Amino acid sequence: MATEIGEKPKEFEPQMQKVHPGAEHKMKPEPQYMNPLYKGSNKLKDKVAIISGGDSGIGRAVAVLFAREGCKGIGIIYYEQHEDAKKTKELVEAEGSKCVLIPGDVAKKSFCDQAVQKTLQAFGQVDILVNHAGVQYSHKDLLEITEEELDKTMKVNVYGYVFLTQATLPHLKEGAAIINTTSVNAYKGNAHLIDYSATKGAERAFTYSLASNLVPKGIRVNAVAPGPIWTPFIPSSFPAEKVTTFGQNAPMKRAGQPEEVAPAYVFLASNTCSSYITGQTIHVNGGYPTDS
Repeated sequence: MATEIGEKPKEFEPQMQKVHPGAEHKMKPEPQYMNPLYKGSNKLKDKVAIISGGDSGIGRAVAVLFAREGCKGIGIIYYEQHEDAKKTKELVEAEGSKCVLIPGDVAKKSFCDQAVQKTLQAFGQVDILVNHAGVQYSHKDLLEITEEELDKTMKVNVYGYVFLTQATLPHLKEGAAIINTTSVNAYKGNAHLIDYSATKGAERAFTYSLASNLVPKGIRVNAVAPGPIWTPFIPSSFPAEKVTTFGQNAPMKRAGQPEEVAPAYVFLASNTCSSYITGQTIHVNGGYPTDS
């Protein structure tokens, strides 16, 4: 039945992508990234944001809403998916903001330094950092996790957050915001995503610790913990038959869409909304209970 949030699929076509973290334009159906009912109100007027993993999925939805809320510039960091990134740039610019695309690997400190410099060259400032880029590999058994996969998962998901924050921090002023994407798996675990869940727990602790560290500087640090959200991660991580029922184990019995997650990032980025909030996590997970 149609509702004010629009139709949300409860099951999906069997599909699988061989290249991780996947391409949005190859998904059936493509994720819902733009809620037409969301009205911007200049919550982020004249701000500049950097979003890692901003080419697709949740990252794309966040970029669109940041632009709709008045960001004057957005730096989109992404890994290899040029077609998705180009579309996100077009969507951001259609909202009236400027956008610079920065392809590369956040697991490399030198790239993170370069990405921040490119954003500064384009817009002259940075006010918001969204650490979102990540990878995951599904396995039935801990013994199946290879050293190469573990190394990549840790470096992208943990080192990447630290490196990009280190590169951005010297340019953030009082009133700036850092938002980290953790996961429901940091709270409930996941039997088939053991190493990924461990990195999400690390991101959670990183958020709380950094928030305490930066309070004297007036920089807020928070996190969003999505549950099962329909993004390119899914068909590029799981077997085709598992994709069909993705999200049905959530209490709400369906997967969420990126457009349902993105407003949480707007809330945490805006001093109008969340000036007294730091070291916290917003859970957008379809009803899973958490311990915070």
